[in-house]
Amino acid sequence: MSTKDVFQNSKKQIWRKWSIAFRILPTAILIVILKFLAHEFKLEVMELNALFTSLVAGTIFLIGFLISGVLSDYKESEKIPSELAATLKTVFDDTIAIYQMKKTETALQFIEFQKSFIDDLFNWFYKKEKTKSMLQKITSMTDFFVKLDNEGLQVNYIIKLKNEQHNLRKMLLRIDTIRDTEFTGSAYAIVEAMGFFIALGLIIMKIEPFYASLFFTILVTFLIFYMFLLIKDLDNPFEYSEKGEGGTEISLKPLHDFEEELKDFVLSKN
Repeated sequence: MSTKDVFQNSKKQIWRKWSIAFRILPTAILIVILKFLAHEFKLEVMELNALFTSLVAGTIFLIGFLISGVLSDYKESEKIPSELAATLKTVFDDTIAIYQMKKTETALQFIEFQKSFIDDLFNWFYKKEKTKSMLQKITSMTDFFVKLDNEGLQVNYIIKLKNEQHNLRKMLLRIDTIRDTEFTGSAYAIVEAMGFFIALGLIIMKIEPFYASLFFTILVTFLIFYMFLLIKDLDNPFEYSEKGEGGTEISLKPLHDFEEELKDFVLSKN
């Protein structure tokens, strides 16, 4: 690996790790400016009290509730690309075995179909292909199964391919559900509102010395907004159309590896 590749990989890893923090920077800078203005123009009219600290604690509790909810879906989502790649790999291997046994034109056509399907799959992940179209492509696999059955292929191969077709359809529908379903939208709304009022309260709150007040204002607001954006990202781990395969999005490496395998594959017709 060249020095340039190492640098590019390091840059991607840094961005993946700190992308949310970079997105919060404009908000943090705005809060600092507002805090300085409030201090300069004597707008710090509120004193620190137990009610405000209870509000902060309640917000942190609600954030913990939200993140525990989205993490269960996220952990399940992490398995899907590898399972999807395994299903596609199984279908491909079985098709190669069928061709080697039967030397049929249908098997060759099915191999070419699978090579185009992986491209369509990536387009679907990036929302350049509709879910309805992908489901139709999966259904069209049945045409190949019927032709292979008419050519005398053993029934157990047909059953196995149909099972993998079912698994493929099920995983695509699961991904589609995860990326189109928002976890407890009303809970997001209340966290947004509480985060805003906490930031406002810290800006107009008088704590001496001033720089200690500025430090805690930045720290608390940064933590709340960071966790909120993290939860939003975890809630949709398949949002590749906006940010690509970075941040908290699930890695598609198993599918990329399978795509490379398809490109490098050379079918022996002897």
